[in-house]
Amino acid sequence: MDDHAPLDERALSKLKWRCRRGLLENDLFIERFFAANESNITVRQARAMNLLMDLSDNDLLDLLLRRTEPQGQLAADEVVELLALLRTPVFH
Repeated sequence: MDDHAPLDERALSKLKWRCRRGLLENDLFIERFFAANESNITVRQARAMNLLMDLSDNDLLDLLLRRTEPQGQLAADEVVELLALLRTPVFH
């Protein structure tokens, strides 16, 4: 499957379910990302999001707040790119 192809509706629904977190702060970052990008999330971004969802809530929050930077497998380009989107504030 093409990495830049948009996720189909079923895959998007599964990804959103997988992204439910125990810390409200993480949920706020993730919900903002979905609100801004839901219609054009790619297979590549979904793969990166799944890697981030394997982290503990505190490790994920540290990445989102820039307290730490991705290491090892998480330093992959697709994860770094997704983190940049997750970290971007939305101004109205």
